[in-house]
Amino acid sequence: MAYHADATDLADKEVLTWEGFGAAQREIAQAVADSGFHPTVIVAVARGGMAVAGALTYSLGVKLTDAINVEFYTDVDQTLPDPILLAPMLDTESITGKKILVVDDVADSGRTLGLVIKLLRGFGADVRSAVLYAKPSTLVQPDFVWRTTDRWIVFPWSAEPPVTARDA
Repeated sequence: MAYHADATDLADKEVLTWEGFGAAQREIAQAVADSGFHPTVIVAVARGGMAVAGALTYSLGVKLTDAINVEFYTDVDQTLPDPILLAPMLDTESITGKKILVVDDVADSGRTLGLVIKLLRGFGADVRSAVLYAKPSTLVQPDFVWRTTDRWIVFPWSAEPPVTARDA
């Protein structure tokens, strides 16, 4: 079974460890705090942004969090033609006028991030975005970026295949 980070055939890849992730999310949190933007809600782009968003809720002291489900990558270097929103949808009625930090793991093409930002701004939210990594070719430049790379990224939460039942 293939999994998102199954990049064993790629020689040149960026590998983020759990320890590196801890430092990276603190640096992003500091950049957000230093900017003067104080989000009232953090919205994760599921699935990749969920670990990052969860960590940032603690680092920024933000209790309100939600997720929006978007599918775009289907395998290493394979995407759908366009990112698509998946159910269930977040509670859009409650975000009008809120300051929202949209969080994802990587802005690759930027199309997923662009879709989410446009959607949330369409409901009257003040939106900023944060990612661990941005690719140089991204169409949407996130407001907060930890690193820029053109390499494939292996994240600690997707570095191993999914767990399956053991033979009894």
